[in-house]
Amino acid sequence: MKVVIAEKPDQGATLAKPFPHRKRQGYIEIHPNGVFPKGAYITWAVGHLFQLQAPEKYESKWKKWTLEDLPIIPIRFHYDLQRSKAKQFTVIKDLLRKREVTEIIHAGDAGREGELIIRNIISMSKVQKPMKRLWISSLTEKAIIQGFESLREEREMRSLYFEAYSRACADWLVGMNASRVYSILLKQQGMSDVFSAGRVQTPTLALIVRRDEEIDRFKSEPFWEVKATFQVGEYSYEGTWHKDGESRIQSPELAEKIAAFCRDKPATVSKMNIERKEFSPPLLFNLSALQATINKMYKFSPKKTLDVLQKLYQKGIVSYPRSDSQYVTKGEAEGFPEILTKLKQFSPYDQWIPTPHASLMNNKRFVNDAKVSDHYAIIPTEQVTNPASLSEDERKIYDVVVKRFIAAHHDKAVLNYTTITTTVDNRAEFVSKGKQILQEGWRKVLIQNEKEDEPLLPPVRELEMGTVKKVDTKEGKTQPPKRYTEGQLITLMKTAGKHIDNDELEKVLKQTEGLGTEATRAGIITMLKDRKYIEIQKNIVYPTDKAKVLVRAIGNNVLASAEMTAKWEQRLQEIGRGQASAPEFMAQVKKLNERLVQNALEESTTWTFEDLDTDSIQRTRGKNGKRISKTSIGTCLKCGGNVIDKGKFYGCSNYQKTKCSFTISKTILSKRITQKIVKKILTEGKSDRIDGFKKGDKEFSAYLSWDAQQRNIQFQFDVR
Repeated sequence: MKVVIAEKPDQGATLAKPFPHRKRQGYIEIHPNGVFPKGAYITWAVGHLFQLQAPEKYESKWKKWTLEDLPIIPIRFHYDLQRSKAKQFTVIKDLLRKREVTEIIHAGDAGREGELIIRNIISMSKVQKPMKRLWISSLTEKAIIQGFESLREEREMRSLYFEAYSRACADWLVGMNASRVYSILLKQQGMSDVFSAGRVQTPTLALIVRRDEEIDRFKSEPFWEVKATFQVGEYSYEGTWHKDGESRIQSPELAEKIAAFCRDKPATVSKMNIERKEFSPPLLFNLSALQATINKMYKFSPKKTLDVLQKLYQKGIVSYPRSDSQYVTKGEAEGFPEILTKLKQFSPYDQWIPTPHASLMNNKRFVNDAKVSDHYAIIPTEQVTNPASLSEDERKIYDVVVKRFIAAHHDKAVLNYTTITTTVDNRAEFVSKGKQILQEGWRKVLIQNEKEDEPLLPPVRELEMGTVKKVDTKEGKTQPPKRYTEGQLITLMKTAGKHIDNDELEKVLKQTEGLGTEATRAGIITMLKDRKYIEIQKNIVYPTDKAKVLVRAIGNNVLASAEMTAKWEQRLQEIGRGQASAPEFMAQVKKLNERLVQNALEESTTWTFEDLDTDSIQRTRGKNGKRISKTSIGTCLKCGGNVIDKGKFYGCSNYQKTKCSFTISKTILSKRITQKIVKKILTEGKSDRIDGFKKGDKEFSAYLSWDAQQRNIQFQFDVR
């Protein structure tokens, strides 16, 4: 008999589904059949059953956090069984030790973490029996049966285990040493919180904080543009004044002077330029591209997208979710006509299925065996499902995956981009830009009811004469860089800090050199939220003062370097391919930890945090687990109680006793309200002038002040 070990209970149940079986406690018994002539047992882990031991298990003195003991570097790493999962480990171990069991089938997720989870269980059970590897990219019954009939040799995946084990040990070393050294040193500066640091989370955090610093440094400057409406024959269109390629004018007087010159003057269509552009259908999805797309469309967090996608995968209706490839193999492409035929049963897909079905077999944009390593792109499987039968979240993601798949079978989109230059009175030039769709192609599948940013222009001809029908000046302000959305953050992690806002990342990076992997990026963002380093408000990512303190303390240290982390990830992948040595990598990691600790000790003498709200950076729970009362920010202007940080707002601590309703939101009209601002209001009744409040498309500056009569916080403006 054989024992099959899956990664999760529901995956175990899915693997058993194609075969006659009976459920048992903690496992499923497969009755003899064509694939398993003697039957089999299918059991499962519950994620990681084992975790690397805590520092004090290696050395008792390491339980206490002291600078003298850093860096902590165990001679050899060991694992501990998680208590909550001991029962399932006993089930697996007993099955593996059965005399009739002659072979183990490793059926963990087809990736490095899956490799580590199952091999650790087998290793810790101290059972040495022949092992094979189930390696599949979808959980359809057909794929499961084919996978069990063509198992891979265990040795083919051994390097992937070394990669996963090296990653786990290296991350343990960096996490333990960096977190301890910065937490201890920052506690000496009055901040008693734990400052978690890590190989992937810290450079990701540095990208967020540095964007915030760019925004803070940005000084908005006013500018003016001159807009004119032209009447040429029966057609009317708008243009913007340009000179030497620049439309912005630095003074309102000059803008009005240009406008006055142009009013009621003759105009000539001096130049028309029409550029034809062709756009191929976008690539199929890998996980990062899908997470970024879903976040933009529906504001789902990357973790939510991955969780929902995992459910669709376990239902067998999409392929493996943690894929980093945007291509498929020829073998997969052979099944595409069948998938299209099945999709045609359901609306609205029926209107988009090309007839006859266009084959992608020889289209290297989508079908390229050389660009598929472990898994192919995320696509619908032949087990096509009626979207109406899915939950709302599942339907949204399934729909996006299906549409991208259908779009790949469509023609290019062809557009004409038109630029008209109109000259007023032979002197002032105005530019008008527009586009015209000549062939919709794949756009009819993916882009419906799109708000066109460039209008259609009338069919005027060069040298046609007309007049200036209307001319106005328009005031604008230079805009700071935008904060990242969660979806953009995933893309940013993928490209190791290079901000690219399109799907075709392969044109920029020949291979993935990012922060983390497809499987871990969503978890890193969630970790940053849980550790109070970032806040997500309306899908926008804001760093907290705790984040700013840590990133400033680390400075230009290698720990905050996206490039270093990307190279580290690249080296891990080389270990996984058998092209690099795991022991050599770990030796370098140990040296890196020594350097991290030394750099922190040397640089701590120059740290300054006067401009940050460090008072709020305190542990919320004491050693006994009891909640510590929060530090007061100031005196409540309504009742004299203490104003404290309450998460999404600042409020009076007397609310439970007296129902005092004094609150100040942490975000007012898109502007973050810091503790420093609140302290100023509480002590002086009025903040300093705050720039950057936004109402609709308009931005304004104001003070926040306490109105004693209305007994609330009001805007106060400069008197002009």
